[in-house]
Amino acid sequence: MSSDVREDRVELEYTPSADFQAGDGPRDVGLCFIGDGFISGYGDPKALGWVSRVVGRSDVAAAGADLTAYNLGVRGASSADVMTRWRTECPARWEGRSERRLVVGVGGEDVAQGITTARSRLNLANVLDEASSTGISTFVVGPTPTLDSEVNEQLRVLAAAQADVCARRDVPFVDCFAPLLSHDQWQSDLAAGDTVHPGQAGYGLIAWLVLNGGWAPWLRL
Repeated sequence: MSSDVREDRVELEYTPSADFQAGDGPRDVGLCFIGDGFISGYGDPKALGWVSRVVGRSDVAAAGADLTAYNLGVRGASSADVMTRWRTECPARWEGRSERRLVVGVGGEDVAQGITTARSRLNLANVLDEASSTGISTFVVGPTPTLDSEVNEQLRVLAAAQADVCARRDVPFVDCFAPLLSHDQWQSDLAAGDTVHPGQAGYGLIAWLVLNGGWAPWLRL
């Protein structure tokens, strides 16, 4: 039996031990986005990506909240990188905030780097479980399709695995793979770039999926 299969089995047996915690008084939300080049918005000539578009459409003032968002996306980051980075990069951004929230976006680099699906899902599960155990609310945005059919088959499996990890933990998950796989505008955007990362239009599509994928309820807007 491979080590990845054994690790995956352990992950399926794990149950988070705590719930999201919000402090008393005015809502002061620290919102960290962590992941790969899709989080950082690589390829968008407007330098907005989907993260800035989503934050810009989040009407926190109407909900009586103060929101500070931090984009911690790094081009080329895998789920293993994110599992390590969030522990060191997020706490300073959350210091003094009454609500700590974490958005995770990984996957494409795992496939590119040859990380197995079992290992990838375990890395994501570790992030979600550790966050839950320390009272941090999480939200996951899945990988997007490329123009390479073979890569897409791997991404399809990975997206399903991520959805399962999130469902087991009652964590919101936005599937970007299935809606964008045959989307003409998405494919045109990829063809005009590096065939993996979108441009302005493609990031707008991801932002739409996130905003309509449980974003407002998760942020309590």
